[in-house]
Amino acid sequence: MDLGGIDLVKLTCLDFERKSLSTSTWRPAQHQTQDTQLITVDEKLDISSISGVPEEHIKTRKVHIFVPARNAMQSGVQNTKKWKLEFDNRERWENPLLGWASTADPLSNMVLSFPCKEDAIAFAEKNGWSYEVDEKRIPKPKSKSYGANFSWNKRTRVSTK
Repeated sequence: MDLGGIDLVKLTCLDFERKSLSTSTWRPAQHQTQDTQLITVDEKLDISSISGVPEEHIKTRKVHIFVPARNAMQSGVQNTKKWKLEFDNRERWENPLLGWASTADPLSNMVLSFPCKEDAIAFAEKNGWSYEVDEKRIPKPKSKSYGANFSWNKRTRVSTK
């Protein structure tokens, strides 16, 4: 196509040669054999000194690890399968300008989700926080009889007089 002396070339995806590349070293993936091994560390890591969190927050904070209760507005249990890590509440005050609740705690509204209890505990230990774990409560199924709704020998019906 010619637009006033400018040649435009139409390229498609098929015009380029496709190569599979390794993102770690940018060499072709067919030469990659030993790069896929996992690195394991036997030592217990403590990243509290490099995390950027003030020292008083690390030493005096306690985190709460729990499974949230089922939402009362819905019958499903989908959001009750993950473990949550939540910080204890610190001092709050009412902002005199707008009347909003204020806090000086940067971690007060942070809630983290984990697939299992062990991951949440490992994360708390890695950051140097003391933790408290509430075990998961499994509801006991209650056997109910539909016929009990209509029984006449129970005092379930109350007279209106």
